Amino acid sequence: MQKHLTPVGNSLGVLIEKPILELLGITRETLLDMTTDGEALILRPIRQPKVHETVAEATSALMDMHSETLAKLAQ
Repeated sequence: MQKHLTPVGNSLGVLIEKPILELLGITRETLLDMTTDGEALILRPIRQPKVHETVAEATSALMDMHSETLAKLAQ
């Protein structure tokens, strides 16, 4: 896909079509990381882990590590 830059105030922007936004799960609120490798511009959505998912993963790991102790405490 080839694109032209679009004037946005005193800057230039690239319009990203809806199917691409939906494919990548990007919305207006999504923070993007913009980098370059010296030849290309690279945009990546920054995914913040949801707190409850992080807590659930930590709890599961803790329970796996201490399953015997927790079983004894439950008796």
